[in-house]
Amino acid sequence: MTLTPLRIVAVSAFALTAVLATGAFADNLTITPAPAKVVRAEGTFTLSAATRIHVARGDVEAKGVALQLADLIRRSRGFRPKVVEGPPAADAIALTREGPAGEAYKLDINAKGVTIAAAKRAGLFYGAMSLWQLATPDEAKGPVALPAASIEDAPRFAWRGLMIDSARHYQSLDTLKAVIDAMAAHKLNTFHWHLVDDQGWRLEIKKYPKLTQVAAWRRNPGAAVNYPKYGGFYTQDQARELVAYAAARNITVVPEIETPGHALAPIVAYPQLGTAPPDASKMGDWGIFPWLYNTDDATFAFLDDVLNEVMDIFPSTFIHVGGDEAIKDQWKASPKVQAKIKELGLKDEHELQSWFIQRVGKSLERRGRRLIGWDEILEGGLAPNATVMSWRGIDGAIAAAKQGHDTVLSPHPVLYLDHRQSASAEEPTGRGHISSLKDVYAFDPAPAQLTADERKHILGVQANVWTEHMQTDQRMQLMAFPRAVALAERAWSPEAGADWDGFAKRLPAEMARLKVLGVAANPVPFEPQPALSEAEGGKTRVVLSTGLGVGQIRYTTDGKAPTATSSTYAGPMELPTGAVLKAQTFVEGQPLGRERSWTMSADLLQTRTSGQLRLCTQQVPLTMIDDAPAALDQRPMMMVDIFNPCWIWEGARLDKGAMLSARVTQIPFNFQVGKDRDKIPLRPPATSGGELEVRAGCTGEKIAAIPLGDAARNAGLSAIAGRLPARADKVDLCLTFTSKSLDPFWVIERVTLKPAH
Repeated sequence: MTLTPLRIVAVSAFALTAVLATGAFADNLTITPAPAKVVRAEGTFTLSAATRIHVARGDVEAKGVALQLADLIRRSRGFRPKVVEGPPAADAIALTREGPAGEAYKLDINAKGVTIAAAKRAGLFYGAMSLWQLATPDEAKGPVALPAASIEDAPRFAWRGLMIDSARHYQSLDTLKAVIDAMAAHKLNTFHWHLVDDQGWRLEIKKYPKLTQVAAWRRNPGAAVNYPKYGGFYTQDQARELVAYAAARNITVVPEIETPGHALAPIVAYPQLGTAPPDASKMGDWGIFPWLYNTDDATFAFLDDVLNEVMDIFPSTFIHVGGDEAIKDQWKASPKVQAKIKELGLKDEHELQSWFIQRVGKSLERRGRRLIGWDEILEGGLAPNATVMSWRGIDGAIAAAKQGHDTVLSPHPVLYLDHRQSASAEEPTGRGHISSLKDVYAFDPAPAQLTADERKHILGVQANVWTEHMQTDQRMQLMAFPRAVALAERAWSPEAGADWDGFAKRLPAEMARLKVLGVAANPVPFEPQPALSEAEGGKTRVVLSTGLGVGQIRYTTDGKAPTATSSTYAGPMELPTGAVLKAQTFVEGQPLGRERSWTMSADLLQTRTSGQLRLCTQQVPLTMIDDAPAALDQRPMMMVDIFNPCWIWEGARLDKGAMLSARVTQIPFNFQVGKDRDKIPLRPPATSGGELEVRAGCTGEKIAAIPLGDAARNAGLSAIAGRLPARADKVDLCLTFTSKSLDPFWVIERVTLKPAH
């Protein structure tokens, strides 16, 4: 993709009087992103195995799009329309070049046929994606009736991006292709590929083989157990294959080669590149590392060589050079670097980083490319042609646009998809703060602080999937989707057309399409989640809610599966012991998320996982997995604030005393947090192995200390138990550990609290 000089892609004049894709439109046309203009008509067109797709004879691009459309229809409906070269016929789909330019298209559907019109291949492709979506409103197979309509559509922004971090955890090529398929189906057009970081170098560079022989591998993240080295890399042929696969779907792959920080992995491979000796054992850690490239001419020669090979693989206009989180301690401590600052007449290390980035940028410019980097590249001054990707909120984008630099908005936390999507304890591993699907949808990529002229510097918007805590390909996809679909709509659809309710009505169709495309999308935020408490007469009080409040919760208590006609949940219920409650969310009569089931029992009330307990603080909350057993999918998950491992069981009844049992484990403290590590509380133990301390409130008296004992010698989960004394009133139990050292640190997986007999 070569970005048009018009930074915000204007929807043509028809959008000014558009029938926006909201409300009633969403009831019948489940296209996402919502098109700019839709005019409904009477009737339908039946798409079946007999349908033909016609393209002009000799139009290779149009035929390629037609074949892609036919293949997608086969995947979703189970039949494959035949592609025919020649004049359009009745009862057929026709692709024609008599349409708008760029990525815009027209789509006309009536009882006699379908026409996709666009001057460019990109427009034909996006028209085909809209048609496929209309043909895929659910998971059903066979013929489908397409509603008659006339659609005129064009994107709001030129850069509609998703970043996948393959440096922290390596994903298979097939997984990345599935992500690209899902991006393309929703008109995202930029795949930002994070290939280099402290934890690994993922791209083959022929001139420097140690980058993949050495720097692509590390000890297993968090491995207290001696597991084999972990990692992987993509050959240049594999990278070219992915670039071509993406290009066929109107997606440009923008590679990222981090400089001058996040450079531990390449410095481990070639220590002469660094400012200080590297520590390879830290490649399995998370956080902000101090290792920076040095400023020797030989280091820039290395980067030139690397970037030349990168540019030979990736034809993208933009090359991402990172530039973020470059801690300057090593530069400050280096006599050679300090001499370089003096030699160049620079004020400080920030200006040195600016000089560093600009020197790298000149290498790109010599080959007709443009530099893009995270918003720290603004510090110390920036070359006029450089583009800023704003991640520390939107301030970087605002500053860049006001200074005349192009910018892409990618702000933390809302567009950082490593944050969990709901408060459910069943969310995948990741950061503990919530960035919901609705939060992503609510983000407006055009800041009000900018003038109309300054807004022209906004290329677009991007979400980032940082994978520190996404150890498997499936977890990466669960965190990316369906939030990437919400981003796609805000990046494509007209600003005035933003409509969360309309978008929410299309979610069942979206989840079905993602399944067809082979992408794992997170159902948890849509699903009923219970809040349980004791009721009179031995009953259990159940309050159901969903993370997003979308649709209606339908439920049964007779053991049957809920349907669209089952009872609608309207408020708290009191159910007897043994009752089976089943519940599911429905939107417009369609199920959304999985069916959930609970059997009322004392055990259901007496056990809480760490995700169901309340964290005492929310400094750096994470959902993490244990470092044992070896199989990733068998490891338990724990929610913990790594700066204060402390949990609260709210409203505990101790009128008869209680037995508290807990499943606990110890995991390595593999976080690079600098001096903040000294602020983490370390409570002295009373016994050699330490204890789980129980307090009446976090500032209250200690009421129990349960020895950890043999648990300290167990690599996996251990069970401990102890008695709590009777107290007249309900109390919030505060649970913390004692230990001689922070590494490893103790975490709770779950706690059970039963009345003493």
